[in-house]
Amino acid sequence: MKILMVCLGNICRSPLAEGIMKTKLPEDYMVDSAGTISLHEGEHPDKRAVKTAANHDIDISQQRSRPITRKDFEVFDKIYCMDIDVLDDVVSKTKNEEERQKVSLFLEVMGDRKNTEIPDPYWGDMKDFEAVFQLLDKGCEAIKNQLSK
Repeated sequence: MKILMVCLGNICRSPLAEGIMKTKLPEDYMVDSAGTISLHEGEHPDKRAVKTAANHDIDISQQRSRPITRKDFEVFDKIYCMDIDVLDDVVSKTKNEEERQKVSLFLEVMGDRKNTEIPDPYWGDMKDFEAVFQLLDKGCEAIKNQLSK
Protein backbone atom coordinates (compact mmCIF):
# COMPACT_ATOMS: atom_id res chain seq x y z
CA MET A 1 0.00 0.00 0.00
CA LYS A 2 1.31 3.42 -1.00
CA ILE A 3 -0.09 6.57 0.64
CA LEU A 4 0.48 10.20 -0.37
CA MET A 5 -0.33 13.14 1.93
CA VAL A 6 -0.92 16.46 0.12
CA CYS A 7 -1.17 20.07 1.29
CA LEU A 8 -0.43 23.40 -0.37
CA GLY A 9 3.33 23.91 -0.03
CA ASN A 10 4.43 20.56 1.45
CA ILE A 11 6.23 22.21 4.37
CA CYS A 12 3.73 22.04 7.26
CA ARG A 13 0.72 19.72 7.23
CA SER A 14 1.66 16.99 4.75
CA PRO A 15 5.21 16.49 6.11
CA LEU A 16 3.73 16.11 9.60
CA ALA A 17 1.11 13.68 8.27
CA GLU A 18 3.82 11.69 6.47
CA GLY A 19 5.94 11.50 9.61
CA ILE A 20 3.04 10.50 11.85
CA MET A 21 1.72 7.89 9.38
CA LYS A 22 5.16 6.29 9.05
CA THR A 23 5.22 5.69 12.83
CA LYS A 24 1.86 3.91 12.71
CA LEU A 25 2.31 1.55 9.76
CA PRO A 26 4.63 -1.39 9.08
CA GLU A 27 7.69 -0.65 6.94
CA ASP A 28 6.21 -2.41 3.91
CA TYR A 29 3.86 0.56 3.51
CA MET A 30 5.17 3.51 1.51
CA VAL A 31 4.20 6.96 2.79
CA ASP A 32 5.21 10.21 1.09
CA SER A 33 4.00 13.79 0.90
CA ALA A 34 3.69 16.50 -1.74
CA GLY A 35 2.22 19.94 -2.30
CA THR A 36 -0.01 21.40 -4.96
CA ILE A 37 2.44 24.27 -5.54
CA SER A 38 6.18 24.15 -6.19
CA LEU A 39 7.03 27.35 -4.26
CA HIS A 40 9.01 25.46 -1.60
CA GLU A 41 10.35 22.67 -3.83
CA GLY A 42 13.52 21.14 -2.38
CA GLU A 43 13.13 22.87 1.01
CA HIS A 44 12.98 21.07 4.35
CA PRO A 45 9.72 21.32 6.34
CA ASP A 46 8.95 24.51 8.27
CA LYS A 47 11.09 24.68 11.43
CA ARG A 48 7.94 24.78 13.57
CA ALA A 49 6.67 21.56 11.96
CA VAL A 50 10.06 19.91 12.55
CA LYS A 51 10.04 21.01 16.20
CA THR A 52 6.44 19.90 16.76
CA ALA A 53 7.20 16.46 15.30
CA ALA A 54 10.39 16.22 17.37
CA ASN A 55 8.36 16.99 20.51
CA HIS A 56 6.56 13.71 19.74
CA ASP A 57 9.76 11.77 18.92
CA ILE A 58 9.18 11.93 15.15
CA ASP A 59 11.99 13.15 12.87
CA ILE A 60 10.79 14.89 9.71
CA SER A 61 13.87 17.10 9.38
CA GLN A 62 15.24 15.30 6.31
CA GLN A 63 12.05 15.48 4.25
CA ARG A 64 12.11 17.71 1.16
CA SER A 65 9.17 19.57 -0.35
CA ARG A 66 8.02 18.51 -3.79
CA PRO A 67 4.99 19.21 -5.95
CA ILE A 68 2.51 16.47 -6.82
CA THR A 69 3.18 14.96 -10.26
CA ARG A 70 1.24 12.96 -12.85
CA LYS A 71 3.26 9.88 -11.85
CA ASP A 72 1.87 10.10 -8.29
CA PHE A 73 -1.56 9.07 -9.60
CA GLU A 74 0.00 5.88 -11.00
CA VAL A 75 2.23 5.10 -8.00
CA PHE A 76 -0.02 5.79 -5.01
CA ASP A 77 -3.05 3.78 -3.92
CA LYS A 78 -4.48 6.53 -1.69
CA ILE A 79 -3.99 10.32 -1.84
CA TYR A 80 -5.14 12.28 1.21
CA CYS A 81 -5.68 16.04 0.87
CA MET A 82 -5.51 18.39 3.85
CA ASP A 83 -8.21 20.87 2.79
CA ILE A 84 -10.94 21.40 0.20
CA ASP A 85 -8.88 23.74 -2.03
CA VAL A 86 -6.07 21.17 -2.14
CA LEU A 87 -8.62 18.42 -2.82
CA ASP A 88 -10.12 20.39 -5.71
CA ASP A 89 -6.66 21.09 -7.15
CA VAL A 90 -5.58 17.44 -6.90
CA VAL A 91 -8.87 16.16 -8.38
CA SER A 92 -8.44 18.58 -11.30
CA LYS A 93 -5.16 16.80 -12.13
CA THR A 94 -6.75 13.34 -12.36
CA LYS A 95 -7.37 11.96 -15.82
CA ASN A 96 -10.00 9.30 -15.10
CA GLU A 97 -12.39 7.93 -12.49
CA GLU A 98 -9.87 5.34 -11.29
CA GLU A 99 -7.44 8.12 -10.33
CA ARG A 100 -10.27 10.21 -8.88
CA GLN A 101 -11.24 7.34 -6.56
CA LYS A 102 -7.77 7.42 -4.97
CA VAL A 103 -8.22 11.03 -3.80
CA SER A 104 -10.05 12.06 -0.62
CA LEU A 105 -10.13 14.69 2.08
CA PHE A 106 -7.86 13.57 4.94
CA LEU A 107 -10.41 13.84 7.77
CA GLU A 108 -13.19 12.06 5.86
CA VAL A 109 -11.66 8.85 7.17
CA MET A 110 -12.97 9.81 10.61
CA GLY A 111 -16.58 9.58 9.41
CA ASP A 112 -18.30 12.35 11.33
CA ARG A 113 -15.86 14.99 10.07
CA LYS A 114 -16.92 15.04 6.42
CA ASN A 115 -15.60 18.19 4.73
CA THR A 116 -13.57 19.15 7.80
CA GLU A 117 -10.22 20.58 6.87
CA ILE A 118 -6.83 20.42 8.54
CA PRO A 119 -6.14 24.13 9.13
CA ASP A 120 -2.92 25.50 7.68
CA PRO A 121 -0.70 26.49 10.64
CA TYR A 122 1.80 28.41 8.49
CA TRP A 123 0.61 31.87 9.62
CA GLY A 124 0.17 30.74 13.22
CA ASP A 125 2.39 29.89 16.16
CA MET A 126 3.58 26.73 17.91
CA LYS A 127 0.13 26.19 19.48
CA ASP A 128 -1.36 26.04 15.99
CA PHE A 129 1.24 23.48 14.89
CA GLU A 130 0.52 21.36 17.97
CA ALA A 131 -3.24 21.52 17.31
CA VAL A 132 -2.63 20.42 13.71
CA PHE A 133 -0.36 17.61 14.93
CA GLN A 134 -3.13 16.33 17.23
CA LEU A 135 -5.71 16.37 14.39
CA LEU A 136 -3.28 14.63 12.03
CA ASP A 137 -2.45 12.03 14.68
CA LYS A 138 -6.15 11.17 15.12
CA GLY A 139 -6.64 11.00 11.35
CA CYS A 140 -3.57 8.81 10.84
CA GLU A 141 -4.80 6.47 13.59
CA ALA A 142 -8.16 6.21 11.79
CA ILE A 143 -6.39 5.49 8.49
CA LYS A 144 -4.29 2.79 10.18
CA ASN A 145 -7.43 1.20 11.65
CA GLN A 146 -9.19 1.34 8.27
CA LEU A 147 -6.21 -0.30 6.53
CA SER A 148 -6.02 -3.10 9.09
CA LYS A 149 -9.64 -4.15 8.42
